[in-house]
Amino acid sequence: MLEIKNIHKTFNLGTINEKKALNGVTLYLDEGDFVTVIGGNGAGKSTTLNAVAGVWPIDSGSIIIDGVDVTGLPEHKRAPYLGRVFQDPMNGTAATMEIQENLALAARRGQRRGLRWGITKAEKARYHEVLKSLDLGLEDRMSSKVGLLSGGQRQAVTLLMATLKKPKLLLLDEHTAALDPKTAAKVLELSDKIIAENNLTAMMVTHNMRDAIIHGNRLIMMNEGQIILDIKGDEKKKLSVEDLLQKFEEVSGEEFANDKALLG
Repeated sequence: MLEIKNIHKTFNLGTINEKKALNGVTLYLDEGDFVTVIGGNGAGKSTTLNAVAGVWPIDSGSIIIDGVDVTGLPEHKRAPYLGRVFQDPMNGTAATMEIQENLALAARRGQRRGLRWGITKAEKARYHEVLKSLDLGLEDRMSSKVGLLSGGQRQAVTLLMATLKKPKLLLLDEHTAALDPKTAAKVLELSDKIIAENNLTAMMVTHNMRDAIIHGNRLIMMNEGQIILDIKGDEKKKLSVEDLLQKFEEVSGEEFANDKALLG
């Protein structure tokens, strides 16, 4: 479903602030893979996700989604293949519009717009059902403005919007980092449920080692713009944070020093 082949990216090339962010990243995701991506600050996690999304062009290499080479496509032309949830709950939704209006926007993405009734009865019934599945009581607040929701509720709505039209690939960029621990756990539970029920292929960037181990069927650790660990199957199920730290030290030759990841 996703082929990342030897991609490189350097920011501020030729200046004092030159930073090699990606250094030959190669990664293949099968359909239905749910990959968690862990690493310290500047490891290349979010840079890899942004490269896939087309936020900026890569220097070299290629990115293929479901057999389509999207390497040269700008961000808006890759959008039909992708669902994205950002770190900030304020992104991904329109705060001044109703919950049902936000869902309608997501459901009609890529369609031609014309003069017709905003939301049909059939659509309202569908949105009621999908909101009910969240178990947050939002199905009874469909006409509420999204800006009135809590951060966790808003991320839950964003998750629905990102997956309402089943994307080829779902990108979760530290989508629980701005939430309190209890709310973050609920959003992660919803993420697991939505990904499993729709058999989605997903990549989730996280700073939290425990979350990276618990969620998904595959774990990737990055360091200095490269993938240094790729753990899946039974090996991942048996992993502990201590195991992961030891593996990091063995492969990189240095100690993993990132308080946010260790204390999360």
